Amino acid sequence: MNKVLVIAPHPDDETLGCGGTVLRHKQEKDEIHWLIVTGISEEDGFTKERITTRDIEIDNVSNYYNFDSTTKLNFPTTRLDEIPMGKLVASIGEVVNQIKPTIIYLPYRGDIHTDHKYVFDAVISCTKWFRYESIKKILVYETLSETEFGINPDNNNFRPNVYVNIENYFNKKVEIMKTYKSELGEFPFPRSIDAMDALAKYRGVTAGVKYAEAFMLLKEIR
Repeated sequence: MNKVLVIAPHPDDETLGCGGTVLRHKQEKDEIHWLIVTGISEEDGFTKERITTRDIEIDNVSNYYNFDSTTKLNFPTTRLDEIPMGKLVASIGEVVNQIKPTIIYLPYRGDIHTDHKYVFDAVISCTKWFRYESIKKILVYETLSETEFGINPDNNNFRPNVYVNIENYFNKKVEIMKTYKSELGEFPFPRSIDAMDALAKYRGVTAGVKYAEAFMLLKEIR
């Protein structure tokens, strides 16, 4: 049995990036854990109603996946560049030490949203084998509306080398994503059901299946 830790800069990244794979892990009797790095607050201009709605969304999504644990660090969203990297690393590292995952999923560093970049850098600092011996595999996921807009010419862009068949899980992934009503829009908006379908089919074509999720394997220890 694996212990899987999905690290999401924001709620919904986990579903867009690896929702079908997480559902498959659960079906295969693996432990699954969810770490949400940022949160929203009144101090940052969000209403009480929006904060309450977001908390309900997170609770519902956690239940839909049947996560073994859900952790919220509540760093300010869109402002991770203002947080000392040492503090971010320490907070994530504490969760990694508590869970002791064998597999970690994290966002792509080249995503257009800077929160994804800082989360990637912090997580990678928490994967040194001599401090976090449980970790055997590190995979990077792609996030609609973030990864495809990361067009920095100095980056090599998202180049997947691992594909997971999610034919049996795609429909549930879509239903879970509908929980985030404020994040969804009408096609061709990137975070739309049609766009999710198109990306999963495109990745599926590469893998020879109907629906797939794609990842970049950063490290695997056997």
